[in-house]
Amino acid sequence: MTTKPYLTGHYTPVPDETTAVDLPVTGALPPELNGEYLRNGHNPKPGITPSHWFKGSGMLHGVRLENGRAQWYRNRWVKTPALDGAPLVREDGSIDLTASVAGTHIVEHGGRLLALQESNLPFEVTPELDTVGPFDFHGKLTSAMTAHPKQDPATGELHFFSYSPFPPHLTYYVASPEGHIIRSQVVNGSGPSLMHDFAITATKAVFLDLPVVFDPEETSGIPYRWHDDYPARIGVLDRIGTPHVTWIPVSQRALLHVTNAYDTPDGKIVLEGPAYDQASWATSWKWWTGAPGYPTAPVSGAIATRWLLDPATATATEQELDDLVTDFPTINEDRTGLPSDISYSVAFPGAGLDEFAIVKLNTTTGQRHLHRPGPDRHAGEAVFVPAAGATGEDDGYLLTIVSDLRANASQLLVLDAHDLSTTATVELPRRVPSGIHGSWIPDTHLTS
Repeated sequence: MTTKPYLTGHYTPVPDETTAVDLPVTGALPPELNGEYLRNGHNPKPGITPSHWFKGSGMLHGVRLENGRAQWYRNRWVKTPALDGAPLVREDGSIDLTASVAGTHIVEHGGRLLALQESNLPFEVTPELDTVGPFDFHGKLTSAMTAHPKQDPATGELHFFSYSPFPPHLTYYVASPEGHIIRSQVVNGSGPSLMHDFAITATKAVFLDLPVVFDPEETSGIPYRWHDDYPARIGVLDRIGTPHVTWIPVSQRALLHVTNAYDTPDGKIVLEGPAYDQASWATSWKWWTGAPGYPTAPVSGAIATRWLLDPATATATEQELDDLVTDFPTINEDRTGLPSDISYSVAFPGAGLDEFAIVKLNTTTGQRHLHRPGPDRHAGEAVFVPAAGATGEDDGYLLTIVSDLRANASQLLVLDAHDLSTTATVELPRRVPSGIHGSWIPDTHLTS
């Protein structure tokens, strides 16, 4: 039997939970880094082979930093019904929104740490990564929640959505800074497409209705497949005043992750993210499902792309921004929904790059910096943390966990966000599997 690629190499699951304290540090940890770096990822239990990368049970990895020390490392499965085999669809055909693998992301909002998977309710965990249970926003959320909510840096509100292959296909939510839902709206005109991410600007919410569409004949367990006859569209919804959505035709591309979006002075919207064409999506999907002929890395052919959307004319222009194969983009989240120039992404082998790297891209100047971890080393998503007294967009640090196959080890790297040089290295007690998304949670946002 062929071993699935997401259970081998950098993605080989760990078999248990562990805790280590007083971790060795090389270099100097910035004194303002007081909090926890938390990262989520798919880590099925020993003996279990999920049919798709996205179906593996979620495991959280955390490193606590305080006063220049790395106090502890912990890894914990998110204890959901799905961890013990409960299906999403019950025998009577109803959906169990608590049967989440909770393996895509972890965020903080309203003092709660929420492990996310887009087909389910969020799962709350403690700062020590113990599972509290599902969180339904005090009974107001009765559908699934995206794994990519956006917090408005001006208001502290959390914007998110629920999508479904069945009507209503798309519902938009806003939660207050304290975690109470204050807006719930069906977005008219949406279809049964895979909507993994979205964007906000200061005045709009931006939704992706692209050609990866619900298909019950897909056998991988994730029932979506590229349909080239499904017209790609991007929806622009007014956040302010009377809600109105404009659907804008775009070329046939797929987008898993948004980098950022923002308004322009003349009423247009800039949207950026790594885009897949049909061939690159099909190749990447082979890795995610372990199909014959899968590539060596989970991302193939995704290219940083910019759309300029004009709601007044329902038209768009598109521009490729770089030629590296990238995904998992991040920004300085203080710029969420606001004009920004700088993004950080994971670069995958391809397009002249023969190893994994972290890439910093300035989309205004075209300047690019690379951090190359080295042979057989895979740095995951890089999370930006502002430096004390920061004024510039890149005044801060990047946190990323590296999987090192040669040493069978991992480190938490703290990189200078200006030039991607290494500020500090924290040695972790085991090799941490390459994962998905994470967050830096400062002590001011943590509650016990």
